[in-house]
Amino acid sequence: MIEKDKLEEIAKTLLSTGLSDDTVSALRQQYQPIHFTYCMDDDLPNNTPIQEYDGFNFYLIDGREHCLCLTNDYNTATGIVVAEVYPD
Repeated sequence: MIEKDKLEEIAKTLLSTGLSDDTVSALRQQYQPIHFTYCMDDDLPNNTPIQEYDGFNFYLIDGREHCLCLTNDYNTATGIVVAEVYPD
């Protein structure tokens, strides 16, 4: 389970420090056991982010089963995809 408040806290960190491999690595350490994946937003076509911010979007991961999948359910979420957005 990932609480909405926790997601907002993580977003504030990213908005203040900037998005990079190092920042996501620091999030992995700070917010264990949440799994973090970092990619480009266009790597997730036809999916709707759970939250949108300036420069990145959040998607939730459900990792309870054998295969990972995206979810919109905070109660089943075990991880976060931080997807960087480049302006068109």
